Amino acid sequence: MQSVGNNIAVCYNKKMQIIELRNVSYEYPIDSENGIMALDNVSLSIEEGQFVVLCGANGSGKSTLAKLLNGLILPTKGSVFVYGANTVTQDDSDIYKIRSKVGMVFQNPDNQMIASIIEDDIAFGPENLGVPREEIIKRVEWALSVVGMSAMRKHTPFKLSGGQKQRIAIAAVLAMRPSVLVFDESTAMLDPKGRAEVMQVIHSLNKEQNITVIHITHHMEECIGADRVIVMKEGRLVFDDKPEVLFRQYDFAKDCKLELPVIAYITHLLGQRGIVMPEVQTEEEFAEALCRLL
Repeated sequence: MQSVGNNIAVCYNKKMQIIELRNVSYEYPIDSENGIMALDNVSLSIEEGQFVVLCGANGSGKSTLAKLLNGLILPTKGSVFVYGANTVTQDDSDIYKIRSKVGMVFQNPDNQMIASIIEDDIAFGPENLGVPREEIIKRVEWALSVVGMSAMRKHTPFKLSGGQKQRIAIAAVLAMRPSVLVFDESTAMLDPKGRAEVMQVIHSLNKEQNITVIHITHHMEECIGADRVIVMKEGRLVFDDKPEVLFRQYDFAKDCKLELPVIAYITHLLGQRGIVMPEVQTEEEFAEALCRLL
């Protein structure tokens, strides 16, 4: 599915729908009478097991949308449903259900670290959930192994690299066994090596652990391998389709202040010269397609 403007249509093979936004708007209050509209009548559904990338320029509303997904903030208008539970509810059991299903990893891993020893930090969440000690030990071991940090369990997190810290932050959320992980610009503060480490973990969680991933980023190369890319502009959804389709929309991406990967830019330049390239995402696919043309 492709969309520019407000005409959104979906054409994916249907699985179980686990998150749904229905005509959602959100306004940040300035005072008792005025506010700033961050989201404007957004409707969206996400299916189980999908890898969804949410992108847009600063101020487009993507981080606001992320915070709506587990009830950190509540919509000004409309409804957000997570596994059938409405985030606007007076029932504490619904809020518990939503927040146990949807885990969030934020931009700065230091803000998510509590303990001075890594394994204690991973155990903190399950302990607060009342998980038995034997189960906590299993969860800590599993979460650290998934992010490739088992050897560091007795170390302090504060001497790790940025990428390693973010992997520990992911492990801490994993230990609470969420079904959905929302990464709110969790690679924004990392160098290229750290970003690559974290993205490898994120893809592994989606493909091997079947965790639904919603990844918010302004690094467009992180769209590669996603099932869907959703682009936001001025609080509205303006695109929802596969990454390779977005990569061919050079002028549209530029209008949304998105910097496409180098291969997409080269494909655009070739197209201006009458050389039509097939839809590709990776550098390897691009090189192979170019060799075939030559």
